[in-house]
Formats: sequence, structure tokens, C-alpha cells
Amino acid sequence: MTSPVEQHDVLLLDLDGTLYRGEQPVEHAPDAVVRAVAAGSRIGYITNNASRSPADVTAALTGLGYPATSGDVVTSAQAAARVLARRLPAGSRVFVVGTEALAAEVVSAGLTLAGGADDAEAVVQGHSPKTAWPRLAEACLAIRRGVPWLATNLDATLPTERGELPGNGSMVAALRTATGAEPEVAGKPGPSLLAEAIRRTAATTPLMVGDRLDSDIAAAHAAGIPSLLVLTGVSDAHDVLTAPADHRPDFLAPDLRALFVDSAELRPGAQPDWQVTSADGELLLAGTGDPHAALRAMCAVHWATGGGTVRVAAAGDGAAAALEALGLTADVAATAGSSPSVTVDPTPQPGVSR
Repeated sequence: MTSPVEQHDVLLLDLDGTLYRGEQPVEHAPDAVVRAVAAGSRIGYITNNASRSPADVTAALTGLGYPATSGDVVTSAQAAARVLARRLPAGSRVFVVGTEALAAEVVSAGLTLAGGADDAEAVVQGHSPKTAWPRLAEACLAIRRGVPWLATNLDATLPTERGELPGNGSMVAALRTATGAEPEVAGKPGPSLLAEAIRRTAATTPLMVGDRLDSDIAAAHAAGIPSLLVLTGVSDAHDVLTAPADHRPDFLAPDLRALFVDSAELRPGAQPDWQVTSADGELLLAGTGDPHAALRAMCAVHWATGGGTVRVAAAGDGAAAALEALGLTADVAATAGSSPSVTVDPTPQPGVSR
């Protein structure tokens, strides 16, 4: 057996939805990370959230039982500051929409802070729960004047213990609507944040681990590294099954205990306890056992035919129970030989971030 911990020298771990939700740790995650470190893994804590400094992130992580130092933390604020420093002359004035932590990274990169739209030579935008209209208005004026606009990330939501709340992407959308412009993105799903993390950790065989297909897994594709999706946060079985090619993970698991499971078992592919057939836009699942193994089997068959919208049906009680556990059907468990079905569409419902 060769597990992800054995195969990869650095684990790049997303935070929100992967290690914690709000102020609560994700079940099994602290023990898994402690065990991985004890086994010799190096950890890079990767966050698209630019609202906190590495020291603040470290304090939050250690308070939840994760082994971490400030040097282990890589934020989209750091990645954004590095991008700006490469693009702008030293001392250039940057208007910051975000927290003091983002402003501090901009200054540490050799740039200065703009007071408003009139003297701004660039705009950088990161998440802050205190962002208000006056700040957005100044950014709008600067962007409409044509200065470069950099977003730390485009995450529409942030997972918390109370549910998903507006993220930086929602605030970026307001400026996109007001200006007609499109920002460059320093964080996930672009490659810059992971490139910064790989540079800082000196990783040679990194693995990206996250809960969002559209940021964590897409970023891994963009950076050219393998990825593991855990179903503890935003993306669910529906999203995985219908994911486009550049959002599909190399490995799929319910939670971080998978770091110690044989990697071959985690790959989407044929599963000994499940049989999947595809015909006329429908996947027929038969068998019994681990629902997540069933999902891996369905993904492999459906992705091989191009993916997209599909109907899933159960042949028997075991398959019906697996689909119900995965949230892929609201039907009651089927009797042997029957085939209840549900259509799985890749288009999210209005107001729902996937």
C-alpha cells in the first residue's frame, strides 16, 4: 500500500471547509494532520482568505489542534503582493480593498498604500467582513480609470458553522458589474498561490488537498500538481460527478483520514463492490458497500463519456442506499431489480454557490 502521505513530500492543505468551518474543526481533520506530520509530511496551510495575517492564521490553527508555525502558512495576500511587486515599480501606490493584513503584505513587498482613487496605480481586493460602499466606490473609480485590478480570490462564499456566507468573489462581482472590468486573480483557482506555496515549502512532490472543485482542484490543475478532494466543505457528490475536466480531482475521499489510505483506492475508477453501466444519458449503479467507492466508480464511467448532465439510477437496495447517502437521489430505497432515478445537472440552482 502507498498512501498520499507516503507519495508526497508536502501536503498543501486548504483551510476553510477542509480543516475547519468557522471556528469549529472539521471532524477527523486535526488527528489526521498530526499523524501526517508525525509520519514525516511537511504541511503548507493554503488559504484564499486574505483577511488574516500568517500569525493570526497560525494562532487559529494551533488553537484547533493543528501543528503549525507562521512559516507554514501561505495566504492569497502574500501571493497577491508578490504578483504586484513583479508588475509594478518599487514604491508604486496600491489602493487596498481588504484588511490591514492585506495592506501589510503590500507594504512588505516594497509598495506603498494609496489614499484613494486619484493617486492609485493599482487596486488589490481581498475579503474583509468590514468592506463598505465608500471603499468600493474609490476602487470603482480607480478601476474605471484603467489601473490594474488584482483580486486575491474569487470564492463566492465562505463555509462557516452557520452555513455559507458571502466571500470575496461576491464583493468582486459588485465591482465587476460597476466597471465592466475583469480582475487578475492571485489566489485559487489560478496557479500563483500554489506556485508561491511550492516555492516557500521547497516541495518536489506536492499534493493539493481541498474541498472546492472550482478553486482548490482547479488551482491544482492550473499549477500542474495532483489533487485530493474531501467532501467536508462546499463541493458535494453532485458537483464531482458533473465536474468539467479541469475541475476533476485525482483522488476523492470523504475526509482527511484518506491521507493514510492506499492511493489506488482513492482514484476514480472501477471498484470491486460496484458495477456502473452507462446508456442513453443514464448511469445505472449496482452493488453494495461504501458510497464513496460507488461515487468513484460512477465518476470514472461518466467522465470517460464526456461528463455533464446525467441521470443516475439504482439497481437494488444497496445502490439506492448509496445514492441516498451521497445526496444524489431523494427516492426511498429501491426493491431489488427496480431502478429509481434522478437527473444530475451541472448547473447550480439560483443563489447556490458550487
